[in-house]
Amino acid sequence: MSDLPHVRPAAPEAPRSTDGAAARPAGVRPALDAVDVLAFLCELFAFVTLAVWGFTAWPFPWNIVAGIGAPLIAILLWALFVSPRAVFVVHPFVRALVELLVYASATIVWWTSGNAWIGLAYAVVAVTVGLVSGRRRLAA
Repeated sequence: MSDLPHVRPAAPEAPRSTDGAAARPAGVRPALDAVDVLAFLCELFAFVTLAVWGFTAWPFPWNIVAGIGAPLIAILLWALFVSPRAVFVVHPFVRALVELLVYASATIVWWTSGNAWIGLAYAVVAVTVGLVSGRRRLAA
């Protein structure tokens, strides 16, 4: 019995990614932070802006179509290409282009409705948040 080595149980090491950093288990997303919340709020603001524009800028029969259709198209584009569980996995530049298209449409709505300063402020915030979150996605 004294010939056997003395072995103590140890916890297994965490799996490592190819660059040496600790890898997350499959199916586990990183925690939300302020940039993720701001990106969500910018997207939500764009959808609400398009809905309000559709209901207020058109005469009666078309206001229902535009009020439901404009945000529906924007939400569909976002869900297909930009969302975290997007249907189509596309190049990050295509993803950024679709996101920018949604932000630009809401900005143009504010500009054409006579509120250029709101549109400009929204454009600056949305594009900045989009750039920061996009760079983080590329780095991950």
